[in-house]
Amino acid sequence: MSKIEEIHEGWLRHRLVLQELLETIDNNHINFKPWEGAYSMGSLAVHIATSTDMFVKSVKNGVFTPPAANQFETMEDVRDIVQRLTEVTKEELGSLSHSQLLEKIEINRFYVPGSLWISNAADHEIHHKGQLFTYARMVGVEKVPFFIKQPSKKQ
Repeated sequence: MSKIEEIHEGWLRHRLVLQELLETIDNNHINFKPWEGAYSMGSLAVHIATSTDMFVKSVKNGVFTPPAANQFETMEDVRDIVQRLTEVTKEELGSLSHSQLLEKIEINRFYVPGSLWISNAADHEIHHKGQLFTYARMVGVEKVPFFIKQPSKKQ
C-alpha cells in the first residue's frame, strides 16, 4: 500500500464515523453551543469537512486554497455538505502525487511539506470530531458510533 493509500484509508475510517455521528443529531440541536463563542453543532461539522478539503486542495494546488463558504439551515443540509465534501476529498486525496506530498507549502506563514499539512488535516478532523461526540452526548444522544471504523477482520 502506498503512502497516499494509507493516508486515504486512515482518513476515510474517521470521516465515515463523522457521517454516522451526524445521523444521530436531531435538527433541533443544529445551533447548540456548549459555551459562548463555541462553534454551533452544525458549524462544527461543516468546519471539519471544509478544513480537510482546504488542506487537501492546498497540497494539490501547491498554494494555500481557502475553504469555500457553505450555508446550511438544517442538519440535513449539514449532512449533505459533509457528504459532498467527503466525495471531493476522497477523489483529491487519491489523486495526490508523491511530489505533492514533498513540496513545501505556506499556510499561515508556516512552510512545511504537503505530507505534514495532510497529517495536520487528519489530526484537526479527529480533534473536532471528538468535540462533536461531546456535543452529541450533551444534547442527549445515547448511542454513538465507535470513534473509528475498524479494518475488516481476516477470514
